[in-house]
Amino acid sequence: MGRWGLSSQELSRVEVMGRVKAGSLRLQEAAELLGLSYRQAKRVWARYRGGGAKALQHGNCGRISNRAHPEEFRQAVLVQVRRRYADFGPTLAAEHLEEEDGLQVAAETLRRWMKASGLWRRQRARKPYRQRRMRKPHFGELVQLDASFHPWLEDRAANGCLMHMVDDAIGTVLCQFSAGETTWAAAHLLRAWFECYGVPRALYTDWKNVYVRTANAQERLRGTKAVTQFGQMCAKLGIRIIAASSPQAKGRIEWVHGTHQDRLVKKLRLAGVSHYEAANAYLQEHYIAQHNHHYARPATAEADYHRQRPTARQLDEVFWLEQERVLSADWWCVTKTTCCNSRGRIVTGRRPRAGCWCGRIKPETSHSLSRTESALSRTLCRRYGAERGKRRCPFPRVPASSNIRPTCFPQVQWPRGFNEKAFLDYGIFITLFPHLHSSMAAR
Repeated sequence: MGRWGLSSQELSRVEVMGRVKAGSLRLQEAAELLGLSYRQAKRVWARYRGGGAKALQHGNCGRISNRAHPEEFRQAVLVQVRRRYADFGPTLAAEHLEEEDGLQVAAETLRRWMKASGLWRRQRARKPYRQRRMRKPHFGELVQLDASFHPWLEDRAANGCLMHMVDDAIGTVLCQFSAGETTWAAAHLLRAWFECYGVPRALYTDWKNVYVRTANAQERLRGTKAVTQFGQMCAKLGIRIIAASSPQAKGRIEWVHGTHQDRLVKKLRLAGVSHYEAANAYLQEHYIAQHNHHYARPATAEADYHRQRPTARQLDEVFWLEQERVLSADWWCVTKTTCCNSRGRIVTGRRPRAGCWCGRIKPETSHSLSRTESALSRTLCRRYGAERGKRRCPFPRVPASSNIRPTCFPQVQWPRGFNEKAFLDYGIFITLFPHLHSSMAAR
């Protein structure tokens, strides 16, 4: 069935011919307005005078097309669509109707039929609505942390990783190049922020395993919260980590990434920087101060939410990698690495002081227990000191042996100038594993 009303072109002709009839427009001028010749305009004017606006309507309006499908065929197609293809789109439904049911109909025709019968509604792929988040009012209330991988030195060096922090309130940035987006890269940048401004209240990051992670099966069974190594460092400093669900959520730092990828690349080229060590020096000496002077803005509130910067000694106590170790009854400590497991035995001597260092285990097959770029295992003998004050010894004495340090296993390394025999008597590492106390005491 065709249309019933007048088209826009026909309505325009009716309006112009009405002005000609009223005498406000000559027929020659009406022909120019309608884009018709004078002879054609005379024909349109004659039809309008004879039948009015209805006479200017196309003659096929309201008539069924000679090539239209019969009504019985249309109903059969719609019944089949309702029965088998109710959730199909017009194109897919037309394909299956032809292949499986022998009903051949064009996809556009089927779309009109489905739309008229309420089986199809045009669905636009709209973008999800995201409400714009206002800036935090206080400096240090929220700091965004992210990394940007880009050919910063163009063809002069390989792609690099720019670790980047941006304050949400004023837009102050701090950045440095690193080998990758790792735990220590984020920790080094965070410590540099402490030295410049203090300890922020919260960090806004993405869902990378460096910052946050999902709980594993054992943690879900125990009901414990999954915390990364970087998360443990921030928890000790009272910094809350907020994970963004999308890049748009932390769009402020994403915008600054684009600024750096445009301006910093050109400035490094002009400065003749060809390696990332020199690029870090250029950032500290020139670029960061220039960028903050140009783009930073005053905060809405005057109060600074940064807490006082901890001392270097306090920060050294925070930036450790803590990992669990399995201590057997004969004092063998198993070190779990990404490639294999290695073992080392704890040397026993005289009774240790309460609160002293327990030593460092550095396996030869892994760097997971080193101090700076890898982890370091440290334990305080507080439990031993508490039990010693009660005049009782909770841990069994393990006799020392002459061959307890095989060369194929990692060795226990002590701080320089420390008396090893005056250090370990009982299970120092047992403070990491309180669940072993009962089984060891039973022996």
